[in-house]
Amino acid sequence: MYLIKTPQFIRKTFPGFIWNIETQNEKVKKDKDIYLTFDDGPVEDVTPFVLDLLQEYEAKATFFCVGENIDNNPQIFADLQEQGHAVGSHSYNHLSGWATDNNDYVSNVTKAAELSSSNLFRPPYGRIKPSQAKVIQKDFKIIMWDVLSGDFDPKITEEKCYDNVVSNAHDGSIVVFHDSHKSFPILKKVLPKVLDYYSQAGYNFKSITEDCFAPNLN
Repeated sequence: MYLIKTPQFIRKTFPGFIWNIETQNEKVKKDKDIYLTFDDGPVEDVTPFVLDLLQEYEAKATFFCVGENIDNNPQIFADLQEQGHAVGSHSYNHLSGWATDNNDYVSNVTKAAELSSSNLFRPPYGRIKPSQAKVIQKDFKIIMWDVLSGDFDPKITEEKCYDNVVSNAHDGSIVVFHDSHKSFPILKKVLPKVLDYYSQAGYNFKSITEDCFAPNLN
């Protein structure tokens, strides 16, 4: 079981995590921004497909990369950076924090971060112990999400996955997709429709950068 829309009580339980990108100057802000993110890559076939599609829509995104996949696919990793997308780490071996010793987990996260050269981190499965988060947050921003597409679910339909996103994602939303072979059968059908929907609705597709966390000085 998984939640499509992250409830407020979970966000309040972990206030130090980033669940969405708060829009600043709401009363005068005219642009609408959405933050598409992709977990588990880079991998052959799937990540290049995503990159080509994003380029078609002049969209930027954030890729939370598994360190082992960076080692195995260095050119694809270089390509996504050269195309202006942001990167974050997703641990080196896609570890669940709940099932991993604290020292081993932090070491694994650090190893992946050295490869990605990023201070953004998303815990695989969203599973991280408070004791692990306390250590990791000293050096990293923990990026979660407010909308989960469900593309990883082998039982999900194309229509349901699409509806999960467009019925829940709005200005400032962080949306999770997966550039993995497991998710590809659904991703390749749904992602073009999501990009088209939000493009038609006047949204900008942005990556998560340090500018997202800068204080509003206006």
